[in-house]
Amino acid sequence: MSRIFHVTADGGSRGNPGPAAYGAVVSENGKVLAELFDTIGIASNNVAEYRGLIAGLEKAHELDPDATINVQMDSKLVVEQMSGRWQIKHPDMRELAKQARSIHDLSKVTFDWIPREENSHADRLANKALDGEPGSVSRPQVNFLTERIVSSEVPTTIYFVRHGETMWTPSRRFSGIGPEDPELTEKGIGQAKAVAKEIAARKPDLIIASPLMRTTQTAKEISDATKLDVTFDDQWVECDFGNWDGFTPAEIKEKYPDEWDAWLASPSYRPSGGESYVEVSSRAEAGLTDLVVQYPGKTICVVTHNIVIRALACLAIGAPLEGMYHVDILPCSITTVLVWPSDGLRALRGLSERSHL
Repeated sequence: MSRIFHVTADGGSRGNPGPAAYGAVVSENGKVLAELFDTIGIASNNVAEYRGLIAGLEKAHELDPDATINVQMDSKLVVEQMSGRWQIKHPDMRELAKQARSIHDLSKVTFDWIPREENSHADRLANKALDGEPGSVSRPQVNFLTERIVSSEVPTTIYFVRHGETMWTPSRRFSGIGPEDPELTEKGIGQAKAVAKEIAARKPDLIIASPLMRTTQTAKEISDATKLDVTFDDQWVECDFGNWDGFTPAEIKEKYPDEWDAWLASPSYRPSGGESYVEVSSRAEAGLTDLVVQYPGKTICVVTHNIVIRALACLAIGAPLEGMYHVDILPCSITTVLVWPSDGLRALRGLSERSHL
């Protein structure tokens, strides 16, 4: 009978990019067969996650080339790309995915996403490597942002604009991708016209928007002001709140008290029928990477939503996703993220700016 291995893998970067490392665990019937961890120099979180996957697959294949392997990771990006459900547009990611797919017979490998707290073993190993514990190689810390700012490379500049006010905004009702798809109020239209003037003054090269009604209306005002066409992309839609859509926080707390507490406790929690903050973050990070690959050095306006922008703010500064609970993005505000194409370094230039209103 074929052996069945379980591989959990993770990776992290202190600086994103910055000093990076991976961790991987190979087990069989609950018994750990191998713990793998090492630093990999300067890299992004995504590269480190892929390197953890590769290390785990290589060890499992070494133990038994005919084994069935179940890979579990908390990186939605890697799991979806390796499963073939998400395109891989970044050339570095394509090469890493190609390498991972060449290690073992893919018909015997499955990929599953797990919440971060269920991947603590691999995460702990990656941090052991970063902390220079025995079995890993430590490398010096560098102020990467300072190094990048003094260079002459032109970063990709992305202005993330939240849509204007809808009838649900004042009461802070959960407004995801549900069938109601609320329109902008009269005040929201005014906000959109105001932010359009500000964006036009910043001279973007292109406009991309979520296709929901509230972002479509906001993007139209920006399009009119800039004379640029709008490209709509589902990757930038709001978090799917599932059964919570249309309810206020107070109503959710009363109707689903246990679920509410679980949601506040972990960004990995997924409301019934909906999407977790971890999944939104992975989707947003993939979208950000795609923008930089396709439009290096350009200035881009992306009209999107509150939760998406909050996730991007955490990604830009390398903060844990729990930080999303402490960020709020105002309607028709501008959040500015810079990304240097050569190494993927990110910097948050402005957050929820609304001085134009």
